[in-house]
Amino acid sequence: MSEHQHSQSHVLEPIGFIESPYTEKFAVPRQPGLVPAATARIVLHGDYANPDCVRGLTEFSHIWVLFLFHQTTAQGWKPLVRPPRLGGNEKRGVFATRSTFRPNNLGMSVVKVIGITYRDKQTIIEVQSADWVNHTPVIDIKPYVPYADAIPEAVGGFAPSAPEQSLATTFSADAQQQLQQLNQQYPELQALISQVLAQDPRPAYQQNDTAEREYGMTLYDVNIRWQVKNQQNHVISISKGF
Repeated sequence: MSEHQHSQSHVLEPIGFIESPYTEKFAVPRQPGLVPAATARIVLHGDYANPDCVRGLTEFSHIWVLFLFHQTTAQGWKPLVRPPRLGGNEKRGVFATRSTFRPNNLGMSVVKVIGITYRDKQTIIEVQSADWVNHTPVIDIKPYVPYADAIPEAVGGFAPSAPEQSLATTFSADAQQQLQQLNQQYPELQALISQVLAQDPRPAYQQNDTAEREYGMTLYDVNIRWQVKNQQNHVISISKGF
């Protein structure tokens, strides 16, 4: 094979996009499966929305989703990155991590399938435990095959097990009242907030900071403000609207 053939570029066309509660990269769990309350929809369009494309997919409980880290593309990539799992201080090679800053910006997640529907010439796959920013482009979908994809004796390097969810979450009286007002539209919002904050989405270098900084994140179109006090998340306010 010639050097020219080795260096050929390939064009990837998205088959659809994600509808997710995460409107920004901040607060997205660092791996799928960590926030069960985070449901998302994979919306297939064009030729890929043909129901025949997903025929038989409901026979599988989980799927692999290949996608683009579209929000980090412009920032490029580097050979060495600082994994949050190592406190953001130690460097590892980009191919030894799941950093979002990658040469081709490709990511992959395994998620549980809740259901598949077809309407308005779109095929919609609803999934659980998503870790995607809203409007993420989807490149491909493959069924998860337990005998081939699950390897019990595999070694996990610097991430041998799921991170401990050590931070409990409390809600102020104002936040609880706001949750009640939003309950009809977002019945799982309280669980979603609690599960997201349990992952401690703060920058790794601030996770041992004793200063009671105030942080903000947006889920759906809801703004959440919180602080970490005495090793607990304290939600100060919840408000609707960007």
